This record gives sequence, C-alpha cells and structure tokens, in this order.
Amino acid sequence: MPFYRLRFPVKLTFAILLALFIGFEFNLETPRWAVMTAAIVAGGTAFAAGGDPFSGALRHRGMLRIIGTFIGCIAALAIMIATIRAPVVMLLLCCIWAGICVWVSSLIKVENAYALGLAGYTALIIVVSLNASGSVLLAPQFAVERCSEIIIGIVCAILADMLFSPRSIKLDIDREIDSLLVDQYRLMQLCVAHVDKDEVDKCWAGLVRRTNALSGMRTHLMMEAGRWHKIDPRLRVLHTLSLTLITQACETFLIQNNHSDYVPPQFQLFFEKPVNNVADIHKRMKIMRRVISVSGSRNTPNTLSSWVVAASHYLLLMKGIHSNSRISRLEEEVLNADPVVKMRPAETRHALVNGVRTFVATAVGSLFWLWTGWTSGSGAMVMLAVITSLAMRMPNPLMVAKDFLYGMIVAIPLGSLYYMVVMPNTQQSMLLLCLALGAMAFISGILIQRRQIGTLGALVGTINILTLDNPMKFEVSAFLDNALGQAIGCFVALLVILLIRDTSKARVGRTVLNRFMYAAVSAMTTNTVRRKENHLPALYQQLFMLMNSFPGDIEKYRLALTLIIAHQRLRAADVPINSDLSAFHQQLRHTADRVISASSDEKRRDYFARLLAEFDVYQQKLQQYQAAQSVTEPVARLAMVLKKYQQTLIRV
Repeated sequence: MPFYRLRFPVKLTFAILLALFIGFEFNLETPRWAVMTAAIVAGGTAFAAGGDPFSGALRHRGMLRIIGTFIGCIAALAIMIATIRAPVVMLLLCCIWAGICVWVSSLIKVENAYALGLAGYTALIIVVSLNASGSVLLAPQFAVERCSEIIIGIVCAILADMLFSPRSIKLDIDREIDSLLVDQYRLMQLCVAHVDKDEVDKCWAGLVRRTNALSGMRTHLMMEAGRWHKIDPRLRVLHTLSLTLITQACETFLIQNNHSDYVPPQFQLFFEKPVNNVADIHKRMKIMRRVISVSGSRNTPNTLSSWVVAASHYLLLMKGIHSNSRISRLEEEVLNADPVVKMRPAETRHALVNGVRTFVATAVGSLFWLWTGWTSGSGAMVMLAVITSLAMRMPNPLMVAKDFLYGMIVAIPLGSLYYMVVMPNTQQSMLLLCLALGAMAFISGILIQRRQIGTLGALVGTINILTLDNPMKFEVSAFLDNALGQAIGCFVALLVILLIRDTSKARVGRTVLNRFMYAAVSAMTTNTVRRKENHLPALYQQLFMLMNSFPGDIEKYRLALTLIIAHQRLRAADVPINSDLSAFHQQLRHTADRVISASSDEKRRDYFARLLAEFDVYQQKLQQYQAAQSVTEPVARLAMVLKKYQQTLIRV
C-alpha cells in the first residue's frame, strides 16, 4: 500500500486517541462523546470523499457540527424547561423538533444541511439520556458537558488533520480547471463535427458533473485558509463560464440538426485540429478572435462567437486562480457582468416526507419506550434519531440505513471482544488501552477510505457501546442492553424508510422540467434588469439533480438541456421594445407559472394548452412588429419543443 494511503488511518487513529487521552486526563463525565465525535468528523468526511479528505472539508464539517450541537442543546433546554412535568409531551416535542429540522435541512444546501440535521437529533439525545438516567434536573449541566466533549472531539480531529500533512485542494483545483477547459474544447469539436448524439450526450453529461463538483471544491478551499479569498469570486464566475461553454456547444449541435451549413467551412477546418493542453487553446483563441473580427458578426455563428468570448474569459480568470494575484480591472468587469439568481428548491414534497419519517420513527419509539420501560429503549431511540436525521437527506436513504444496520451488527461481536476481554485486561494501563483502540481505529481507517459498507457504523457503534466512562465499569448486562438497543434502533429506522415510501420522485422530475420551461418563457422580456440576471448556475443545478434522480434517462436530460439553451438564446435575443409585447410577456409568464403550480393533471393540461395558444399569438405579434430573425427563430424553436414534449411536461 502506498504511503499516502496510510495518512488517513494514522490521522484517524491520532484523533481518536488524543480525544480518549484528554477525556480521561481531565476526568470528563463521558469521554466517549469526544472520541465518537473525533471518529465521526474525521471518518464521515473521508467516507464521503472516498479517501483522505481535504482539510477544508474536515474543518467545514467540524464547524457545522459545533453549530448544530449548540442549536440542539438550546432547543433541548427550552423544551425541558417548558414541559418538565410532562415527560410524554417533552419527548413528543423533541420528535417534532427533529422532524422539522430534517424537513428544513432537506430544502437547503447539502453542505449546510448537516448542522440542522445534527441540531434535530442532539436535542432528542439529551432528553432521552436524561430521562433514562432519571436526572432531568441536571439538564443544563448535561448540555454544557455534551457541548464541551463534542468541541474537544472536533478540535482533536482538526489538530490531527493539521499535524499529518493536510491535503490542500488548491492543486486539485488548478489541475481540474485546466483539464475542464481542454475537455470543453473537445466537446465543441464534437458538436461542430456533428458526431453521433450519444457521444455528445456522454461528453456534456460528464462536463456538467465535473463543473458541479468544481463548485464544491471552491467551498472546501474557502474553509481551508483565508489567503484564498481572491480566488472565491473567480471560481464562482468560472463555474458560470463552464456552464456557458457547455450550453453554446450543445446549441451548435442542435442547430445543425436542421441547418447542416450553420458552421462555415473555415470554422469546421479550424476545430478539426486536436488540442493537448491549455497553451494550445490559448493560441487557438487568439486566432479565432482574429478570424471573427475579419469575418464579421454576420458570417460568424452566434454560438461560436459566444463560445469564444466565454473561453477567453475563462482563460483570463484561470490565470488569476493559478497565481492568486490581485484582481485586475479586466477581471473585475468579467466578475461583475451578471448577477446570479438562485432558484427555489423543487423537492418540497420530498423534504416533507423526510420530516414525517423522522417524526413518526422517533415518536413511535418514544411512546413504546415509555409504555414498556424497556431498558434498551434509550439506545434504540438514539440510533433512530441519528439515522432518520442523517440518512433522509441522502440521495439513497435506504442504503445509508443498511450501512448503519450492518455496522451495528458487526459492532456487537467486536464490542464484546473489547468489552469482555481486551479492556478489562488493559484498564490499569493507559498505554495498553490506547494500543488496543488504536489498532481498531487504524484498521477502520483503511476500510473507511475504501468506502467499505458498514465500516463507519461499526467503528462508531463499537465506541458507543464500550461506554468509555470515567471510572470504567464492566457490567455485561448493561453492555448487552446498549448493543441490542443500537441494533434494534437501526432495524426500526430501516423499517420506517421501507414503510413510509417517498412517491415524490416523479413529481419532483415534472416540477424541475416545468421550471426549465418557465425559465425559457421568462427569458422573453424587454426588462433590461431581468435580461441581465444570470439563471444558468441555478438551471444547471436543477439539471444535476435531475440526473441524480433519473440516472440513465437521457431523454429528460436532452429536454432539460434544450430548454436551458432556449433560455440562453432568448435572453440574448433583441426583442422589440413596446408596451404590447411587454404586457404579453407578463401574460406568458403568468400562464407558465400556473402550469407549475397546478394541483391536478387536468388543470395542468388546460394551462399548458393555453400557453401553446399564447405562443401562436406571440409569434404573430413578432411578425406584426417585424422582429429580427434572431428573435423569431428561437421563439419558434421553443414553441416546437413545448408541443413535442407536452406530455412529458404535463405528466412525468
């Protein structure tokens, strides 16, 4: 195994052992919270990254965990103060809180949702733990201790990351933006040559995924160090430029389906020459700008000239990203060109289902625990809260629940070995205890960065059932209760996910496609402020979500991309300015919005038919006001697409 592959296991082992040593050295009440936090922060980030995580990612996750813990502790104290005399109401309010947190976290950015999910189950864990111990009056002390132990675990994880050569993402970003531009040029070569559409689909889909990943890399870089602040605006605009290059290339391909002579011969010959690196593209752009200047705008296809402008801006910003130099005047003009518009989330029903799942699972578990007095109930409740809060936000919550279940099943024999054999023989020596737990952490680290299913759950579950209290008490019956409660909690969470099915997938797909339609329709405007708004990042974010929700459904991707192209072309079209057209634009937007918000297929069909009829009237108005061909052609193309795919847009 290469040395760099051992860096993360060493880092994870150091973080866990440092948290363990501090917990026992300073006589913390429950050192296992610090140890578990160090394992979750370091291990969870590595599992998501599929290897040694970048330092910015680890610090970001650590900060979110601190924020979520504080919010959860405050919520737990507020609920307990208000309902101290009614335990049932107290637990139900915590379940409602957890459900609301999961619901809201499903609507916000994935990288920030972790804090809200953690806030939801932290409050429930505090209340459950205090009820199980019968010391509700010690809630403030327990909340402070839990926050302190979690902060210690996070600091240990970050310190381990800093000591063992933190992996900076800057070099990866430099390589990726270079490689991305080369592949953008190759996509344009495929589109100009008008090769098989399956080959083009594969190429642009890969570029969309890589461009979206570049946005996540920017977030990690900003968390890594303050010296990269000049790169942040450049990467934001570079993300938009990359999407623009994809859009212009694909529009070139689509136009050639109906106009085979769209690209002049001199440009076809130019794009036949292969490129190997960014330096080659830089030379080509200089030549292209001269050719376009000589040929004139009438003899140059709009998509090619727009593509060259976007590629030139890309090269300008890329140089600044590599050097991290001061932002120049030319860069300032590119950075401030268009304000980026954010789009409302489309997964509102999916988020509601997630919240309901969390509430139902935790509420049923709470009532069953209070009714039966089951000694393992607190452990089961903790796992129910954790899984339903964290798994629901994932693209495949069922697999996350299975991962936890497999891990907890493995944790029972592994924990038994440590609890009944290893730890009783090492409790007199801190060194032997560190060696025993360090061996488990090191092996787990190797498996975690390989994304071995169940590994992270087994590590966290084993640490949890070992208790690691100060002083240690080896009570086999209590150990078996905790282990059984964990496994049953995971199993019940899996059942809840299976029984409360999420049927919102088709609805989300239809909503997303209709939003693409609305974006294309709303691009027809004479409002200069609206025309300057940059919807491209939001539209491609929705496209990326569509690709994740419907993997392999290339027809949906093509329709979405066609509507994005229509939006960009109509946004740049020189629509005649008069009050009649402005009023009709507003009417078109109103009808398109009613298509999205319609409560039934029948109403949606009626509104869509009205929209198609209004498009016919609008095309007549454009002829009446002698609109240019650059306006009438994209409008006619959009109307044709809407008629062709009306069944898909009405019912997915």
